[in-house]
Amino acid sequence: MSFEKFGKVSFVAETKAADFVKYLEQGKVMVARCKKCGAVFSPPKMDCSQCLSSDVEWIEPKGKGKLVTFTTLPSFAPTGFGDDLPYTLGLVEFEGGVRMFGRVSKSIPENELRIGLEMKPVSVSLPSERISYEFQKA
Repeated sequence: MSFEKFGKVSFVAETKAADFVKYLEQGKVMVARCKKCGAVFSPPKMDCSQCLSSDVEWIEPKGKGKLVTFTTLPSFAPTGFGDDLPYTLGLVEFEGGVRMFGRVSKSIPENELRIGLEMKPVSVSLPSERISYEFQKA
């Protein structure tokens, strides 16, 4: 299985981070952590941009995340995402300073979104056997 299943539109078929999709299929949303310097990457990178090491491992964010910031895209979206409008993107911080960027579930009413809202990343199935993740209330 390759990375082409991730998200609505994939721009690459193979990547060193392809295991990210395998974890999503198991219901796990993972981030990459450099074993040498401890830098954490989401979206995952398999080569550390801090110390240039390729010794990277997969970890799950710990605890309940807290919404740091968010924005709603009302009328403009990148290619392949126009049919989803409006949608909300958020930055969620977990224990140890691990930050993840992603889509906020449409099941959360807009008037309930606020900085500090406890959230968790959840693997979600998309049409055409594709997969992604979103943030839901914890």
